[in-house]
Amino acid sequence: MPLTPTDEIVRRARAAGTGVGAFNVLQLEHAQAIVAGAETADRPVVLQISENTVRYHGALEPVALASLAVARAAKTPVAVHLDHAENPDLVREAVGLGLGSVMFDASKLPYAENVAATREVVEYCHRHGVWVEAELGEVGGKGGAHTPGVRTDPDEARAFVEATGVDALAVAVGSSHQMLTRDAVLDFDLIARLRAAVATPLVLHGSSGVSDADLSAAIAAGMTKVNVSTHLNKAFTRAVRAHLAEHPAAVDPRHYLTPARSAVAREVAHLLTVLAPS
Repeated sequence: MPLTPTDEIVRRARAAGTGVGAFNVLQLEHAQAIVAGAETADRPVVLQISENTVRYHGALEPVALASLAVARAAKTPVAVHLDHAENPDLVREAVGLGLGSVMFDASKLPYAENVAATREVVEYCHRHGVWVEAELGEVGGKGGAHTPGVRTDPDEARAFVEATGVDALAVAVGSSHQMLTRDAVLDFDLIARLRAAVATPLVLHGSSGVSDADLSAAIAAGMTKVNVSTHLNKAFTRAVRAHLAEHPAAVDPRHYLTPARSAVAREVAHLLTVLAPS
């Protein structure tokens, strides 16, 4: 199956009132697991590559080309997306490699500078047919300017979308990145007000900290794209630990990466059915 653009996957989900799972790729096993889970659930999915993952690999190209290859071989619609890029040069590289969407994060900047930087990226990406997500409100959990407790103002969101031309907006509504427990308290009223304020799809970051029931409620309130990373990493690492505990003499990584990949695939399949019930 050829690559499916992120905007097509998101647009269809929004029209149907369902959610789209966007899962972070750390290495090849993650990409394979995410696609396997999507095929099991028979749902579309977005593979995301973050700027942090690019730093881990030392370059975007190897992990991006591997993800694109896995996506093209999938039996269900799959898009490949650059996540949380703060460097415009990385955005331009992603566009050149064939990624169909990017998330540009200038939320650490003052509002006016965020608008200017984001608008410039949007203009570049739109000239190349690439969909752009941006962030307003600073989703917590990453330190620095990402302050937990910040919320996105609907009026400011409307002005930001109009000023930048972004295609999707990540908003702060109570979730936080890198949560290890699923007890985030979302502001569903705020989600509904944001949905009414802007015409673009809303994106929930930090969704690893959100329970299944609250993910469903967030979609009902107006969220569309739902980003998950830490929850999958927990499943991956738990499976590795279990295998090594049972096989302490194991030295071949394939023997413990195989159950880890399967564990992630199971979680992806489950979450996709939560986000888009039959």
